[in-house]
This record gives sequence, structure tokens and C-alpha cells, in this order.
Amino acid sequence: MKKILYSILCAAGVLTLNSCSDYLETDSPSKTDAAFVFSTSETARAALEGAYSDWQTAASNKVFGDGLFYAADVAGSDIERHPEGFTAQPGRHYPECFYQNGTYASQYALLSYQKENDTYAALYAVINKANIVVAATQQSAGFDDMIAAGTESTMGQLYGEAVALKATAYRELLKYFGDVPYLSGKVTDTGALCGRDSIYDVILEELIAAEPLMYRVGSIPGITGKNYFSRTYVQGLIGRIALEAGGYQTRRGDIARVDGDGDALTFETMGTENNGATYGRRTDWKYYYEIAKKYFKAVIDNPGSAKFITVDPRKDESGRTYGNPYQYFFQQMHMDDTGFADESIYEYDIAQGSSANDSRPYSFGRPSTGGSKNNYPCKNYGQGRINPAFYYGVFDPKDMRRDVSCTVTASNGGNGTEILLPFNPGSQGKGGGISLNKWDENRQTKVWTAAQRKSGINGPYMRMSEIYLGYAEACAALGDDSEAKKYLTIIRDRAFGGAGKGNVDAFIAKEGSLLEAVIDERGFEFAGEGDRRTVLIRTGLIGKKIKAIKELTTKMMDGLAANGYYQFENGNVISSVVYTKSVDAKAIKGHRLTAQCPAGQENDPLLYPGWRGVNDDWASYGLQVDASYAPNLAIQGLFQPVSDPAALIADGYKAVDWGKTLLANREEYEKNLFLDYDYVKAPIHYWPFTPNVCANGKFKNGYGFKSE
Repeated sequence: MKKILYSILCAAGVLTLNSCSDYLETDSPSKTDAAFVFSTSETARAALEGAYSDWQTAASNKVFGDGLFYAADVAGSDIERHPEGFTAQPGRHYPECFYQNGTYASQYALLSYQKENDTYAALYAVINKANIVVAATQQSAGFDDMIAAGTESTMGQLYGEAVALKATAYRELLKYFGDVPYLSGKVTDTGALCGRDSIYDVILEELIAAEPLMYRVGSIPGITGKNYFSRTYVQGLIGRIALEAGGYQTRRGDIARVDGDGDALTFETMGTENNGATYGRRTDWKYYYEIAKKYFKAVIDNPGSAKFITVDPRKDESGRTYGNPYQYFFQQMHMDDTGFADESIYEYDIAQGSSANDSRPYSFGRPSTGGSKNNYPCKNYGQGRINPAFYYGVFDPKDMRRDVSCTVTASNGGNGTEILLPFNPGSQGKGGGISLNKWDENRQTKVWTAAQRKSGINGPYMRMSEIYLGYAEACAALGDDSEAKKYLTIIRDRAFGGAGKGNVDAFIAKEGSLLEAVIDERGFEFAGEGDRRTVLIRTGLIGKKIKAIKELTTKMMDGLAANGYYQFENGNVISSVVYTKSVDAKAIKGHRLTAQCPAGQENDPLLYPGWRGVNDDWASYGLQVDASYAPNLAIQGLFQPVSDPAALIADGYKAVDWGKTLLANREEYEKNLFLDYDYVKAPIHYWPFTPNVCANGKFKNGYGFKSE
């Protein structure tokens, strides 16, 4: 790894921008009493808890729940979209669509979505507290001996956690803002904007030095859960950051581009300049992919207590069929409030019913029209939705991840029933179309019905499938095809039900390359989780994939307009009308909340698509239920045209507009999908700094944004 020269980091990073004087300064860590902080492991742990508390708040409300993640990550790719009308939410929708190919950047109001002291400040709060612990450790008597020994220890674990907190926060800052100030906690900090490439080098160097000092997940002394950073997490984080450091990004032209040694960098660029910015990757990108390959493999070889599950351990019960190991991960997220999923490497934990804001299931779970209090379940907003052309035409119907990731029904929390999600613009279960489905309060072991945003469903931040696919990507990019294919096959076969069922060779041939197959497999694995946007940007595939989904959307709309239906290459048909009927599935199937649709029963209107329904026993939570209670929605004609509508209507079904509503809102689903993006200009994928950040830091926005 390159030697990092901290003293020149920011000085070499700025050409024309002034440095700041006092914004986000903290007390110098030299004032920290290192002897006291590390007098016992308990006092050291207590010193670190403040940084973890700030990270949990930032993760749930600014990064991985609400905030910038909510605004663009989970609504801005070829897979995901927003639920509301474009003009109703310009503060979110313009950043999501690359600011109308960059032309809208100069008009974008800096506070139209972000607020002062928002995501930016929240992440620096984590960095400041982590820096204090890092510095205190470095000043402690045994630090040099600990580094020289290079083996796991209690002190090394605590030091590594602080380094990981700092690196995690910087990773999110770089993802959202590009070049940011680097604050090491030292008196030499200037507060000036630093080239991100230098920062990547710094945090990678620190992580690599700290990693061997830490314990793997499941073996940290005194820690039983996965809500603390471990050696396993740090190894995965090194891989994650290395791929981003070596990947494509849009860089403004007024900042010197240097590495961690202050040496000038060169880049491979794609497309054309946009608002003074270019899109490219470092010419030494393979160096970073080698790092990623090494550390992802280290996790695979020794994952600690994290397990990649290939066999669903659940037993069929109450007439319900399981047999989907991918589904099992998300079911575990809904179980014991103090438990953690087997595949998780790290989760930020949220206690059910606590004062903490549990944003992720509220914002990205299955929507509900219920009220905010005492409902079944309470209201869930459903900001993240799925592009209908992706759901119908790209997601293979045999892929067991599809129904876990996407749903066509919502909950009516007012009466504990299931309703169809209409395609008209809107939020909750009242509109917005096909929704994310990985978090659904209906399937919690114990549901918190008293108030919204209190579900207690943890946020998974790193899991084993990311490690496998990250490793496969690094291998494919570096020419190690056998290893790449091996881990692609593991992921794909699990999703299709067993060895050989993923048809990997055919999938690679269809995708055109092994590398692109790995990237698209990652899209299926993390659909709806906000991973896709960042991955497509850093791999240079963003233009190609957005163009493909827009063209498929146009074909779908044209077919609906001409024929009242459209048939996709995979055999799925979207029709203008579907037919629905409310019934009580418990009386018919023995359960109301479905799991995996049994093989051969894809024509069952209650079981297919799967992973839907409602809680089996809302009555136990106080819902008034009588003999007329019919909470489940049977659906006919969702994927194939109905041959005898009259017979269905005679059986109690009702005709409901489906593709017809989609066509009526064609502008929202087609034109406004990455509005005016030309696939050639550098994508403006960052957020501008807010006015106070610019003023206090004495620097200016780039990428065509104004600064006040």
C-alpha cells in the first residue's frame, strides 16, 4: 500500500479554492487523556459508544434510511424509481435524474431537499468522535507494540472500530459529495476541500493497518451481536472502498487530482465533459481491484459467524411453503428484536418501540395506508418503487428473489387487509406502483402497532452476498474468470433453487461478458436496496443500463397503447386490466401471510406472486374481525391474459385497471425516467454543498451548482 503523507493531503488537493478556518473543528485529540480512556476496556468502549450512537442516527435518518439515500439511491437507477409525480418533488427528482443531464444544476435550490446541519454534518460528527478515539489509542503506551505485533487484541479491536467508523463515514461522504474536507483531528487540518482520491488512499491505509488487530464477527470479547464493527466488516469495507476508489466517478475540474503521496493522477475518461466535470476512473484502477480481490477473499475464507445460507432451514407449516434461502435472510430481519441475520456481517440495530426513528422499513418497506398510530400495520410510506418494465421484463419469473424484492400489493392498515398498488403517482398504498417488499411489518414475530417508525427492524449494512459478488467482480475485471464464474454461480444457483438451475453460461452469453453478468446479478440480489445506482456509476454502465430500461419501457407503453397488453421476451404479459377478489386465505390455505409459491402452483391467484398477504392474526393485536373478514387479495391476469373474464366476474372477481393506469401516466414512467439524460455527458450524480457549508468552509460548489 502507498505511504500516505497526511501533511500534504489537503495542501496538494486544492487549486483555486480557499481553505476554511473553523467549520466542524473539534477539540484537539491531544487534549484527550489517553491514559484514562484506555485504563480499562470498559472506559475505552464507553468512549467509542458516542461515535456509534452518532453513526446509528446518521445511518437510519441520513444515509441508509431517510436523507440522501432516500432521495436518490433507492429511486434512481434502471431498477428503482420514485412513487410521486415528478413536479411534486423536484428537490428529490432532479438529483435522482442527474439534474436533467446537468442543465438544471445551476437552477437547483441548495436547500430544496437538504437542510443545513444535515447529512454532511451528521457524518462529520461521527468522524470527529472517531478521530478522538483513534488519537487517544495512538498516544497510549502500548500502541507501538500493538502495531508491531499485528495480532488481534482488545485494544486493537477498539482502535479498529474507531478507524472503521471514520472510514465508513468518509465513504458515505465521498459517495454523496465527491471531494470533501479531510479532518484527521490533528492541528494541521485546514478544512479545505480535498481530492477524493487522496482520501480514499488515507482511509484504505488506515483500515489495512487496523484490520489484523481486530476480532472477526462473532468472536469480539464481550460482544455477542453483529451491531459492532469487526475484522470481518473491515475486510469487507476495504473491498467496498477499493472498488469505489478504482471505479468511475464524475470529477469537477477545479481540484488537483493527486494520490495519497501527492503525485498527480491520470484518468481513463468516458463520454463528454459536463459543467466543467469529466467522468472517468484512475488509470491505476487495477491496483485497487487487486486490493478488493484480496480482502473480499479473506472474508470468504474466514467469515467468522457470518454464513452464506444455501438451504432454507425453515420447515413448512400451516400450509405455508418455504424453501427459499434468499427469502430466509429477510425473514430473519423480522424475527427477534435482539437477533441478527445469519448472513449479516454488520447491522445497525434499532430497538422496537424506542425513541429512535426506524426509517428504513417506513421508507422502503412494503407500503401501508394505515394511520400513524394504532393500525395494522401503521402507515409505511414506500418511497422506493420498482420500474414496471424491470419487474415484468428483466427479472426472470423463475428467480426466487423477485417476489421477495418486489410486490404489487400493499397493506390497508386501517382494517388489516391486502390491496392492489395502483400505478397512479402517490405514496403509501394509494399509488406509486410496484413497491419494494423486503421489509414488511406484517411478517414480524411481534408487530409494533402503537406508532409508525417504531418497528425495530435493523438495517443490514453488509452481508455475505455482497462479499461474494464483490469478489466475483474484482476477479472478472482482473481476468480471473474461473473464480469470478464460481462465485457468480453460487449466488445465481441459490436464487433459482439449486445447483445448475441458474443457467450461468446462458446468462453470461445473454449479458455479453462475465463482468457485466456479475454486475447485473448484483442488481437482482440487491434490488430495491439502493445499491444499484452507485454500482452502475462506478462500473461505467449507468448510461447503457438506463438507455436499455427506457427503450424497454417505450416498447411496453407502445404495446399497451396498441393492443391493450405487451408480452416481454421472458414470457410475462402486462395487461390493461387485472382481476381481483378479496378472500380469507386462512380458510383456504391455512395461512394469510404467504412465503414461497410452491413449484407448479404459479396459477394460484393467492400464492403467486409470493411473499405477500397479511399478518396471520391481526385480531390478537386488537383488530375487530368477524365472519366477513376477507383480508387476502386473489389476483388473476397479472402475468398472462385472462381467457374468460366473464367467468371470473361470475366468481366474484372485479376488473381493475392495471396497465391502463400505467399508460395514462406514461410521462411519469417514461419521459421522467432520467429526464433528458443523453447517456454521453458526464453524469452529475452528486449533491451540492448547502450555503452554510460553502460559506463556513470558504469554498464553492462545482458541477454547475451555485454556492449560495
